[in-house]
This record gives sequence, structure tokens and C-alpha cells, in this order.
Amino acid sequence: MRYLFTFLVIAMFSPQIHSQNFEVGVFGGGSNFIGDVGNSTYIWPNAPVGGFIGKWNRSPRYAFRLSLLYAKLSADDAKSEDTRRQQRGYSFENTVAEASLGLEFNFWSFDLSEATKQSTPYLYTGITYFRADHMYLKNGRNNNIVNEGSNWEFAIPMVMGYKEEITRDIIGAIEIGARYTFTDNLDGSWPEEYLGQRSPTIEFGNRNTNDWYVFSGISFTFTFGRKPCYCF
Repeated sequence: MRYLFTFLVIAMFSPQIHSQNFEVGVFGGGSNFIGDVGNSTYIWPNAPVGGFIGKWNRSPRYAFRLSLLYAKLSADDAKSEDTRRQQRGYSFENTVAEASLGLEFNFWSFDLSEATKQSTPYLYTGITYFRADHMYLKNGRNNNIVNEGSNWEFAIPMVMGYKEEITRDIIGAIEIGARYTFTDNLDGSWPEEYLGQRSPTIEFGNRNTNDWYVFSGISFTFTFGRKPCYCF
């Protein structure tokens, strides 16, 4: 994380750009949870996600990106392919509000000053800070998982997508992005994070793996500012 932050700072203050172009828009799609409850399929949108996205295009190959997204997370053992989870029968609903800042890398040159329409696959990564609920089996294993307290934590986004100019001022994109979180209690499997002490009678799942969540969707951004003239 320290090296990623250093690279972000160096890129931000690099003097190679003489003009700039910005994008602002919306993102919408579906979310899914990967953890110790419910279906373990990596891409299985089953709840909504939406929010805002902004970009600062610093060169034809990369842009700084900020997103503010809100999503519902839902998981149910009854929908898992694992018979042990089906028999256990846990389920939960949680919400995630995240802010993410990082770099979007274009596979091909994405130069908005060109007369021809631009398109490229891309990768995005950076730092995400999010708020969700803590979860735990408040009344023991015979009861279901309940929401209890706030869980503020960091995550690492790993996003891949494809974007294309729809018009000179509108860019459309489709992407799938996984977030590796630094918590194992979005599903209530590791209540020590909330209770402050071990409680083996209500712990479950694999304590060696943290929780993930995935956003899949589309975005539409509107460009403004001077059309870029990239000088290297």
C-alpha cells in the first residue's frame, strides 16, 4: 500500500501534461459477496449498486479516478452449491458505502483529442475506504445473523473493464471489479472484530481468508475541460 501511494503522488505531480480533460458520470449495476455465507461464485450479481464516478485524464494511458458507490450485499446459504452451507442455513443483508481513489490504466492509447472514436480495455486499482455493518450470531448458532455496529475498513479494488466513446462528450464503459477487504466480518463469521474478544461458540467459516465483494456494471461519463494535448 505504501508503494502504491508513492506512485500515485509521483504521477499526480508529474509535469508532463500541459492541458487536461475531466469526466464525471454515474455507475450502476449489481453486487455480490464472497465469504463464509451464501454462494461462493466469484461473479454472481444479486443486489443493486450505484453511485458517481469522476476521472482526470492525465495521459492517453492513465487517469486518476474517484468513485463514490453505495451497494447492498446479500447472501443466503440456501442458494449455495455447498451442501454443508445449505444445511447450516445462515443468511444476511448488509450495505456498503465506499469511496475509492486510484489509477485507471488503459491498454491502448485513449486520446480524446483524436478525431476518431476511442476505445480500450482498462485496469483500475487504488485504495478503497468503506463503511458497512458488523454482523454476528447475537443469540447463538440457532439464530440468524444480525446487523450490529459500524465496520469502517479499507479494501483494495481490482477492476477490469472496457470503455468507448459514444459521442464526443459521452463515454460508456462496462466493468467487473472485486474488492479485497481487510475485514472478515461482513458476514458475521469473525465477531472478534466487533466484540473485541474471541467468541468461539459463534465463530464459523475460514478465519484465514478475508471477505470480498464484487461490483459489476456500466458507467456513463460526460467529458469537459480543454481537450488534451499530451506532451511528453
